[in-house]
Amino acid sequence: DKNIYFIEMNTRIQVEHPITEEVTDIDLVREQIRIAAGMKLGMTQEDVYMNGHAIECRINAEDAASGYTYSTGVIEGLNLPGGRDIRIETHISQGFCITPYYDSLLLKLIVCAGDRDQAVKRMLYALDELEIRGVGTNKELIKQLLMTREFADGTGNIDFVDSFITEKAAEVTNGSEC
Repeated sequence: DKNIYFIEMNTRIQVEHPITEEVTDIDLVREQIRIAAGMKLGMTQEDVYMNGHAIECRINAEDAASGYTYSTGVIEGLNLPGGRDIRIETHISQGFCITPYYDSLLLKLIVCAGDRDQAVKRMLYALDELEIRGVGTNKELIKQLLMTREFADGTGNIDFVDSFITEKAAEVTNGSEC
C-alpha cells in the first residue's frame, strides 16, 4: 500500500546510510558531525525530498565452494566500477591482505537511478565491471539474487534470501557453477 512504518531507531550512522544519501541528496555524515559539534540540523523535514531509487550491495570476502564461508588472501587485482550514479565505499586496494580477524565486508557498491528497474540494471552492470582477484567474494551470488523473480517483483524476504543462499551453496558443493 506504499505506507511508511517506523520500525527502528538507531542513534548511530547505519551501514546503509548511502541509500538515504543518494535518494535525498543529503550528506548524513556531515549532518551528524554538525550536530555533534553543537550546531543545528541544516534542514527541516520540508526540505527532504526523495528522488529515484538506490540499491546497495555489500561485497564480502566469501568462498562459494565452502558454503560462503570467510575467504582470506591478498587482493591481487582490483577493478572498481565507475560512472554516473555509482558510489563505492571501501578500504581495500591491490595488495591489501584479507585476514580472518575482521568483518568480511570488502566494499559497499551503491547505485542510483530513476526507478527500481533502472537501478537493478545499473547494479548488474556495475557488478559485471567489478573485479576482485585473490579472494573469493559473494559477487556472483548477488548478481544471481538480483535476477530472481522474487527480487524483481519485490516478494522476496529474509527466508527467501536464506533459502537462495543455501541452494546456491549446495550447487557449488555438488560441482555446479554458481
